Amino acid sequence: MKNKSKPKPEISRRTFLEGTGTALVVTAALPALAGEAAIAAQTPAAPSVKVPRTAIRFMLNGTARRVEVEDRWTLAELLRDHLGLTGTKIGCDRGECGACTVLLDGKPVYSCSNLAVWMDGRSIETVEGLARNGQLTRLQQAFVEHDAPQCGFCTSGQLMAATALLRTNPHPTADQARAAMTGNLCRCANYNRYVEAVVAAGMPMRPSTGSSARGDGQ
Repeated sequence: MKNKSKPKPEISRRTFLEGTGTALVVTAALPALAGEAAIAAQTPAAPSVKVPRTAIRFMLNGTARRVEVEDRWTLAELLRDHLGLTGTKIGCDRGECGACTVLLDGKPVYSCSNLAVWMDGRSIETVEGLARNGQLTRLQQAFVEHDAPQCGFCTSGQLMAATALLRTNPHPTADQARAAMTGNLCRCANYNRYVEAVVAAGMPMRPSTGSSARGDGQ
């Protein structure tokens, strides 16, 4: 009885070309990869770069501070990452949204656009420094009463910009409040409530209200 040979599997032209093509690509790539590996082995490791550091002194929410900072840190990085004041938010990180607004010598600035090393001898106020002994300012209370914060991400920046306004103009109109807070974006588009809250905070307090908020116009 004759042995029947198994039929050879048929290989299509496409399968053959695909297989040989892959083999050719791998074969061609091997010398290049070997050359790159040899070059990498001969290249010395880049030396570690020591970032300059500078000691600065400044006032932070009324308290004297001395901190050593890297010259590349922004003020926002210093406050959030190294001093734990995360009330200052980072949104765009390029001076456009206003979420990182703090007061520098009493004026609102974007902390993401100022280097920490520039703060030597300056005075900085963040949102953490507004309330005292757990008591909200009139402005903070007005924000609550007028439902100004929605998602809340921009609120600290809005508060700092409005605080600066009320210190220079204790009784702003709606147009004045709107102009002063133009640099603070709200992704919830709750601008009208923020303006209403600022105007309300600037109104004279009525003795009958018995408000527990600070009566300093802030």
